[in-house]
Amino acid sequence: MGNVLDGVRVIEVAMWTFVPSAGAALAEWGADVIKVEHPVTGDAQRGLVNSRFLPQQAGGANYMMEVPNRGKRSIGLDLGTDEGRSILYRLCEDADVFLTNFLPDARARLGIDVDDIRAHNPTVIYARGSGAGQRGPEAHKGGFDSSSYWARGGIGYAVTPPDASYPVRMRSAFGDVMGGLTIAGGLAAALFHRERTGEPSVVDVSLLNLAMWNLSVDIASAPLFPEEGVHRYDPEAMINPTVGMYPTRDGRHLNLTMLQSDRYWAELVDAMGCPELADDPRFIDHAARERNSADCTQALKAVFLGRTLDEWRDALAAIEGVWSPLQTPLEVHDDPMVAANGYLPVVETTSGRSLALVANPVQFDEQPAQPTGAPEHGQHTEEILLDHGYDWDDLVGLKERGVIT
Repeated sequence: MGNVLDGVRVIEVAMWTFVPSAGAALAEWGADVIKVEHPVTGDAQRGLVNSRFLPQQAGGANYMMEVPNRGKRSIGLDLGTDEGRSILYRLCEDADVFLTNFLPDARARLGIDVDDIRAHNPTVIYARGSGAGQRGPEAHKGGFDSSSYWARGGIGYAVTPPDASYPVRMRSAFGDVMGGLTIAGGLAAALFHRERTGEPSVVDVSLLNLAMWNLSVDIASAPLFPEEGVHRYDPEAMINPTVGMYPTRDGRHLNLTMLQSDRYWAELVDAMGCPELADDPRFIDHAARERNSADCTQALKAVFLGRTLDEWRDALAAIEGVWSPLQTPLEVHDDPMVAANGYLPVVETTSGRSLALVANPVQFDEQPAQPTGAPEHGQHTEEILLDHGYDWDDLVGLKERGVIT
């Protein structure tokens, strides 16, 4: 049974990727997620350069909208009008969750803050995503994952080599989608709590706190190594040479993660075609390899440079120790474990183009998620309002006044 949230209704007043991706995960778990968009402009993500030009260049669907909005229904609604707010409040009357990333001033101006929504539904769970948090001197300021998560949270610094001429740049929505899944998990806990106690929660997740959580080991250890800032291992002299990244002859890389090196050492070097290393006194056990880490790392590196990555895929396929090729995103599409576990279902989008979308990583009862495509702007306005007691005459009047689209 994959639809564990069947019967749960979510009202989402949010834009971009961070908070909307929480709605996408909830939709894949079975919730009915109603996305509220401005009747003219819609979600600002629809106008982003990545949304308008890159998909066109690739001849494909708008993946920047599909990723955080799959499986939802969209209503075009002007919350800047009294009529628009009245409609929103009616939608909230039978909702379980209200989800937003609007800033405090905007929430107050539009009448969508906690007290505003709970005046119409006292038991609704209210969830907010923010850049840095709901309290403190910058609580009123916005944030994006590139700023609040990657830069301010320390991740960009931690993954950038000390000798790099420019900091490592974050990939699109890298922190956003992790933050969305975090919000979805928090909402699942809040729904459980309300089921047990009858008490609704206010759920908050910030991109800054998320980055700190992702970087927990470095954040915790930083005061212990203040001069170093971030402890970095020397890739040319790994303390445990069976844990690290090694280049191959064709300019690719593979990763070894064999923490119990004595358990895997003989099998590894035998599969690599250099069994003599197993009996080399310098590398005879874990302690010896640690004492001679530079020599051991360089010995392994020299062997790995002798074959291509595909040749190493074959040579290391049957060993017990954990290793992995450093794959490109395109190669991930063809990973046999991705196919076997349903991690990359194909979705039919409203553009008519099929698109492989990564399913959220939570599976229930061994059933892969089966997402549907993201809605067009205002695609379900009429359907949603008719379900909530409005008739066709109402809809015509609302459209003429620009309240809905």
